[in-house]
Amino acid sequence: MAHPLTTATSTASGNWFKVLGVHVDAVQIPDVVTRMESWIQQRVQGHFIAVTGMHGVTEAQHDVEFKAILNSAHLVVPDGMPLVWLGCHAGYPLRRRVYGPELMETFCRETGPKYRHFFYGGASGVPEQLAAVLRRRYDIRIAGTYSPPFRPLTEEEEKQTTKLIVESGADVLWVGLSTPKQERWMHQHCDRLNVPVLAGVGAAFDLLTRRVKQAPAWMQENGLEWAFRFSQEPKRLWRRYLVYGSEFVWNVTLEISRVKKFS
Repeated sequence: MAHPLTTATSTASGNWFKVLGVHVDAVQIPDVVTRMESWIQQRVQGHFIAVTGMHGVTEAQHDVEFKAILNSAHLVVPDGMPLVWLGCHAGYPLRRRVYGPELMETFCRETGPKYRHFFYGGASGVPEQLAAVLRRRYDIRIAGTYSPPFRPLTEEEEKQTTKLIVESGADVLWVGLSTPKQERWMHQHCDRLNVPVLAGVGAAFDLLTRRVKQAPAWMQENGLEWAFRFSQEPKRLWRRYLVYGSEFVWNVTLEISRVKKFS
């Protein structure tokens, strides 16, 4: 009888497993960088990458539409050690998570000035600061930046923003809006922007500009980043880590023990 986390074949990465009904690609950062470059070179617009961890998978249990959006992404990468461990349990030798800030830095470091980057997200001034940091470190080319307001855009703002991105000639659009907002935005816009790759990297904008402290490496590599981030922002993150974290562990236990199947 097939195991609840049995692997299957995917058209994007070649291998994937499911966690609570969410398709997760069994990839590491070098695999994602290779895939991104391939998409850019093909010049086919609209590929979007969901950098997803325990929070995103649990959010998908509460919102069928959001689960469908995740499962429509061209890559859903395991940003979180619980997903890495479940990938290993499914038979894939995953060693590390695909951490959003590290993916962004790795891509910029390995490709340098080859491609044009657009940064969408963050508070006012943050995408510009991030662009400056990465340009100084890796000599990347900046296509543009935009910090959206903390409210829905008006129809006119939407048109202007879309035009700004289309006319920028960006090869990669980095989106930092947090989950699930960034995945919804990428899904809604990926076919309109004439950009080959969109990647939702969540808090990477704040982490790489040092507006928010990163957890020590040993905590990141051992699944303890949540404890560090919770200690830094308990009022904002208590629900994500205490409520959703407990729910995630409980549901995965039910799935692995075959008590409940998550479609």
